[in-house]
Amino acid sequence: MLHHIAIIGSGPSGLFCADALLKQRPELKIDVFDRLPTPFGLVRFGVAPDHQGTKAVTRQFDRLFGSSNLRFVGNIAVGQDLPLARLAEHYDAIVLALGAHADRPLGIPGEDLPGRYGSMAFVGWYNGHPDYYGLNPLLDRTGVAVIGVGNVAVDIVRVPGKTPAEMAASDICAHAAKAIAAAPLTDLYLIGRRGPAEASFTSAELAELGRLERVRPVVNKADLPNALPAGIDPAEAKIKEKNLQLLHEFAARSDAKPIKLHFLFHSVPEAVLGKSRVEGLKLANRTLDVGTVISAIGYRTAVHGDLPQPDQHGIIPNQDGKVADGLYVVGWAKRGPSGTIPTNRAEAKMVADRILADFANDTAPAKSGNAALDAWLAQQGLTPVDWMGWKRIEAAEIKAARQGSPREKLVDWAALRQAALSSETVS
Repeated sequence: MLHHIAIIGSGPSGLFCADALLKQRPELKIDVFDRLPTPFGLVRFGVAPDHQGTKAVTRQFDRLFGSSNLRFVGNIAVGQDLPLARLAEHYDAIVLALGAHADRPLGIPGEDLPGRYGSMAFVGWYNGHPDYYGLNPLLDRTGVAVIGVGNVAVDIVRVPGKTPAEMAASDICAHAAKAIAAAPLTDLYLIGRRGPAEASFTSAELAELGRLERVRPVVNKADLPNALPAGIDPAEAKIKEKNLQLLHEFAARSDAKPIKLHFLFHSVPEAVLGKSRVEGLKLANRTLDVGTVISAIGYRTAVHGDLPQPDQHGIIPNQDGKVADGLYVVGWAKRGPSGTIPTNRAEAKMVADRILADFANDTAPAKSGNAALDAWLAQQGLTPVDWMGWKRIEAAEIKAARQGSPREKLVDWAALRQAALSSETVS
C-alpha cells in the first residue's frame, strides 16, 4: 500500500524523521511543510552565524531532497493557511515537527520595556529571520545583560563581543553586523540564578569566550567551588568539571581588553528598570547599569489555528511520539527544548519506527496524497515554494555574499518570495 506522510516543520527533527522513514520505506510519499519559504529551521535561524561547522548538517538534508518521493512545501502555514483537518483528509500520517519558538517570560516587572528582548527574537534578528529582522534592538548603551547560562546565552554574548574580522567568515546578516559594530559596548553580563556547577553551557562554547580578541571574561573566584558538589549526574560530570576548570582560568586573568564579560552566578533578576526604555537591571544582590536586557531562559512550543495545543510545560501531549491516530510529534515540540541537533536523530527514528508499525497494522485504504492537496491549495490562491524555489533563494544569497562569508541572507518576506518565484535557473 502506498502511504502519504506530511511533516510539518523542516528543521532537523522533521528531516531526520523523513530520512528514517525513507530508509526503511523508500516508496513512501512525504511532503515537508513549512511556514517559511526556506527550509532547515533551527539550523538556519537558531545556530550562531559563526558556527558554520554546525550548519554543515544541511548538506545531508540537501541530499535527502534528491529523492523524488520527498517534497518541500514552503510558504504554507499549516493550521492557518492550511487547516490541519484538511491536511488529514489527504495524508495517512502527519508528523508535527514544530520546534519551540516562543520565549519563556521572565515574570518580573519591566520586562515589556523597549530594550528587553527574548533570545528567540534577538537571535532571529542577527540570523535574518523574516519575523525579526526589523527588530532594531537598542544597543546604544555600554552595558548589555543576558539572563541565562546555557549555550544560547553564550552565543548572545559572543556574537556582539566578536570583532568584524572575527565574524568575517560567518553568515551574520549585514544589518546586524552594522548595528553591533556601532554599539559602544564595554560591559556584557551573563547572569545565572544558580551556581556554575548548574550552568548548562557546554565546555566548547564556554572555551570560545576565552579566545575573543576584545573581550575578557571576568569571574569572581569566590563564586567557584574547587570541586563539583555531590549529586551531579555522572553523565554530565566531565563537562561540569571542564567548565569549572575554564572558569577558574578566567578568574585568574587580568589582561586588559576593551570589553569585560562578567559572569554573575547566584544572581536573581528582580526587575527591569526604566520608564520609557531599559535603564538598568535590578538583581537580588546588585543593580546593573545596562540599556539592553536579553532573556535566554528557554522556549515553549507555540501553535496557531487548529494545531494541537501544548500543555503547561510547553510541549504537545504525546505517548512516545504519538498524539492521536495518524498524528505524531518529534523534536522540541515532543520533549521540550533540550539537547543538540544530533539528539533529534535517534528520537526521530523511534517515531518513524512507530509510524511504520502503525501502518503495518492499518487496514484502511491509503489516502489521496499531494495531488489532491495541490489542487486545493491552488483553489485557495496559495502559492507554495518548492525545493527549486528554495534553491533560487539560496543562489541569490550566495551571489550577494560579502567576501569570506558563505551567504548574505534575504531577510524580508517579500524578497524571499520574489527570489523563490523568479525565473532564475539554478544548478
